[in-house]
Formats: sequence, C-alpha cells, structure tokens
Amino acid sequence: MTQAPTLLLCVGATKAGTTWLYEHLSAHPQCHLRAIKELHYFDTLENCGFTRQLKVQRAFAARLQKRLGVVQGEQAERVAQKLRDVKEWIGVLAARVEDVPAYLSYLSGGRGARPVVADITPAYALLPEDRLRQMAGMAPDVRVLYVMRDPVSRLWSHVRMLASRAAEGADRVPDRAFALLDRILAGETSGATERGDYIAALTKLWAAVDPKRLLVMFQEEMLTGAGLARLCAFLGIAPATADFGSRVHAGPALALSDSQRNRARALLRPQYEFVARHYPDLPGAWRRNMGEETL
Repeated sequence: MTQAPTLLLCVGATKAGTTWLYEHLSAHPQCHLRAIKELHYFDTLENCGFTRQLKVQRAFAARLQKRLGVVQGEQAERVAQKLRDVKEWIGVLAARVEDVPAYLSYLSGGRGARPVVADITPAYALLPEDRLRQMAGMAPDVRVLYVMRDPVSRLWSHVRMLASRAAEGADRVPDRAFALLDRILAGETSGATERGDYIAALTKLWAAVDPKRLLVMFQEEMLTGAGLARLCAFLGIAPATADFGSRVHAGPALALSDSQRNRARALLRPQYEFVARHYPDLPGAWRRNMGEETL
C-alpha cells in the first residue's frame, strides 16, 4: 500500500509569493499539486459558500473548454488535464457537504509515489482557530506554512491587484489604486489589511498547530536558495532548481509618495513590532520601513 502523503497547507499571506510557490512545487518531481491553486475548501465550509465556489469553478472549466478548442500538442494535453482536475473538484463541491476524506482523496488523485501534496489557499489564514486546528489534524502528516512579506510592500501590492481587477482599462488602474489606498489609510475599508494581519494569523496558528508542523517564513527568505532549502527540508524533499527572478501576478509598477508610505508605515506599525518581537532577524525591507529608531 502506498504511504499516505505529506500534506502541505500554505495558508498565506496574500501577495507574499504563494503563486510563485505553487508554480515551483507544481514542477517539483516529489510534489503533486492539482490544477487549481486555491481550493478554498475550508473557507467554503466555514461560510457555506458552495454556490459561489461552484460558480467560480464552472466558469474556470468553461474557459478551459473553450481554450481546448484552439490549442494543440503538448499544450492541449496540459489544458485537458487541467479541465479534468477542475471537473473532478466540481464533483466534490457539488455534494455541498463537509467531506474531508473526499477533499484528501482529490488532493492525492494521480500523485503516484510522489510524497507531497498541497493546498495553497491564503484565505485560510482568516479562518477561526478551531477550524485551523481541525485542518492541522485531518491527516497523519499535515504541515502548515505561513509566509510573510514586508507589510507596506504587501499592502501596496494587494491594493494594486484589486485595482487592476476593478479598473476598466489599464489607464484607470493608478487612480483606482491610490483611491483605494486612501480609503484603507483612512480606516474606511479593511479587507486588504486583514489579509496581512500577521498578529491575528500567527496567534491562531501558534495555538492550533504543533510547532514542529508549522513553518513561518519571510517571502524575502523563501525566494533564496537557502530559504527554499529550508522549506524543502521542512517537507522532507530535495531542493530543486528555482527561478527566483520570476514574478507572478505582479501588479502595475506604481510608486508610493513619501506621505503615503509614511501613513502606511504608521497604520502597519503594530504588525512590524509584533513580528520583530518574535522573529527579530528581519529582512532589510522590513527594517527600512520600521525606521532606525525601532531597531
């Protein structure tokens, strides 16, 4: 009988390199990841969101089906495999019940002897402690990864992503991005800051996950040879060649003014100070944004 795999749950943070990690692990010979990066299974359970998730995945399947009609060769084979993955996942969601064995079976489907499977869904960091504890114990070997990025850089990247999705044309992105940032800095909306609430996420993870099964990393560390080797050792796999120069879903290059950056630093100072107390070996970008007086 094939040994049960190691299950990696990467639970965040949003805009901290999780898509890069998904693509790297998808190509790793010892890892098996399905075509959907963010399964959103446990937040779907928590929020009774089956209708929304089914709509999202059926739309994804429709796009893949359409694409299958125009690609050829190896590309057509890859698209067809993605389509099979998505249809299988729709079948799990369509039951509209909590079925963790079906979720685990889906993750392992087609893995062969590869020892690691993964679900990389940053939204899981928003889940309550009890749900995170259940997730950490749902299989014999569950390992949880949380990746942090410099708070100001993470927030601004997230804002630019949201603006790009909402804007009607690239020329509208800057205005939307700066307007959204102003609302966040004024305390009028909190969605983007919640996704980078390291205080809340780490407090829950420390309580819910066995410390030996939890790895907390800086994005700046993960995107280095030494950092990636540390992550692979955590998963029990060999390091593989990585393209650290690639950036996935990078938003438009918009610079913050000094005033905006200072306001963002002030808003996020509790996050900097909390992380610095627990992980004092901070990357350079964190130290610069904290200011010399906090070092």
